[in-house]
Formats: sequence, C-alpha cells, structure tokens
Amino acid sequence: MSFRKSRASGAEKSLSFEEQQTKVNEVRKILGPLADKLPTLCSDVSIIRYLKARNWNTKKAAKMLKETLKWRLVYKPEKIRWEDIAREAETGKIYRTNYFDKHGRTVLVMRPGFQNTKATEGQIKYLVYCMENAVLNLKPDQEQMVWLIDFQGWNMSSISVKVTRETAHVLQDYYPERLGIGILYNPPKIFESFWKMVKPFLETKTFKKVKFVYSDDPQSQKIMEELFDMDKLESAFGGKNPVGFNYETYAQLMREDDKKKMSDSVSDSPLRSYLSPAESEIHQEDASISDPDSEASEGGFTPSHEMASLNLEEGTNKAVVSPPVGNDPGHSQSEAAKEVYLRIQHEYL
Repeated sequence: MSFRKSRASGAEKSLSFEEQQTKVNEVRKILGPLADKLPTLCSDVSIIRYLKARNWNTKKAAKMLKETLKWRLVYKPEKIRWEDIAREAETGKIYRTNYFDKHGRTVLVMRPGFQNTKATEGQIKYLVYCMENAVLNLKPDQEQMVWLIDFQGWNMSSISVKVTRETAHVLQDYYPERLGIGILYNPPKIFESFWKMVKPFLETKTFKKVKFVYSDDPQSQKIMEELFDMDKLESAFGGKNPVGFNYETYAQLMREDDKKKMSDSVSDSPLRSYLSPAESEIHQEDASISDPDSEASEGGFTPSHEMASLNLEEGTNKAVVSPPVGNDPGHSQSEAAKEVYLRIQHEYL
C-alpha cells in the first residue's frame, strides 16, 4: 500500500518520505503475518499515526498497534449503535457537526458542562461511539479531526478525574494522532486549576495541540477565523450559523450512519476486516458457531461467541484466543476455521 501524506500531519520530527516508508516497513517486519492479515489497522497511513504517537520508535509503535487490536476485539467499538448510547446523547454533550474545518477535517463538539449521566462506562462508550462515527466520516485524504470544547454551563461539579483519566487513555492509546487541534472555547478562570490536574494525563504532543479561545478576545478569535468558514460555524463559537444541536435531527443522522456500518461487510467486524478474503469466507461459513446464550450477532466477530473468545490474563498483557467448545449437537466446526483460531493465537497476539 502506498503512503499518502495527510494535510493535517504534525511535524514534531521531520522525516523524508523515504525515511517514513522505511519506518513503516520496519513496523510491518516486527508485526510479521499480522501486517498482511490486518489491512485496515496496518495500512501505511495507520502505521504512520502510530509511529508519530511513539516518536517514530518502531518497536513501541508495533506494540501500540497490537494493544489496539486487543482492545478492539474485547470492546467491539464498531458494534456500538445509536440505541445503545441514545440516552447519553440527549443533551448534546458530544456530537459531530455537519461541516468541516478549512482543512477538510471532521469536527466534534464537546460540552462537558452538559453532562447528563453519572456512570463512567456509559460516558466512555458514548465517547467511543462518537470517535468511531467521526472516523467513519473522515474525508479520504484526512486522518485527523478537530475538537471544539465549549465550556458553556461548566463548573467544578462537572469534574470527574476518573472519567478524564479514562478519556485520555482511550483517545491517546487507541485513537493516536486523530486529534489535529483542540479548541478550548471560553474556559472559566477556575478551569486553570483543573487544567493543571489534566496535564499529567496528556502526552506532550497532545497538550501542544490544545488552543485557548475566548469570545471577548479578538486576537484568539482569529484562530477560529483561520480554521473555519464563519458562515458555517455555529454562532455559539462566534460563527454566523444559528442552527445548533437538535437531538431528533442528530438521532436520524446517526441511525443512517449506523446503517452504513451495518451494510459494509468489511467494517461490520473488527476481525473480518483484518482477514484475507479466503479467511473471511471461512468466517461466514462458520457464523453459526455461537454461544447459545448470547444474543444474535450481526455477522461480526465477538470475544464471547462465533469464531473465538479472547481473554486478557490477569496481571499480564497477553491475549489468548481460543476456539469455542461446541457442546450443542447442532454445532459444526470446520478444520479450516480451527486453523484460523490457531493462527490468530500464535501469529497475531
């Protein structure tokens, strides 16, 4: 696969095209068969993001890629649907805008002051859903997005160190180099104390991408004018667009995007998109192999049923994938499918 330069790419460490491609090839060599079997996660542009996140250290980048795969197999972010997180979205605390910035990057609006739930699990699940949706809607030549963080309604009671820490972990470790720029819009003076608490959770390069913008400061407001078409930017951020978040309209948009994910046989499963065509065929043939107690699957890979189960051993980083045991007389497992199980365990993780 050829490497394409992203217009939003950072320049923390300047490498020539040839040097970058050499690094990509080194990562592929470290990953071995995994690189060929996981074309989505191990595309050139994806590997470049992981390399940048680890300052072009090939071993660290390869390790990070493997950890992302383990997480995706367990968490199954591509399977989250609007109905799973609709309650979290009611206040518009996170949503994707219907416009891009001047670089063509997807824009996510975040309003921490509009928090409407207390469970960390649900809040992180909604964050992941929004990230997956933002990535789904990236333009072909883009790898990064913009975060507009609006502090309307924010106060110290909005703070959750646990959620903040988990948010930083998910975004930095599993969506590396997806942030092009983060705008903190009208943060109150008291936020400075919280910012000092947040900084230790952020990597230096992430921290440097954050800009403070104030509506009453013409100088900082120029950042918005340089980034956005002011006719499209919402009035809440100094733009001329009076249309803000509407729950019903947004719900319909997200349901349509969910249908796109479901109709795409490649993106419907984190594993299927990483298998060769022949192995995907095996996966489809053996889709009936499932845990009888689990809900019906949409045809994708899950850790608890269908092809295999993945368990992270306590106290280690080792992932073990093992074929399910079919006690039901109706179960049929082909030898070819078993080969796939073994290859995943011994070659991939």
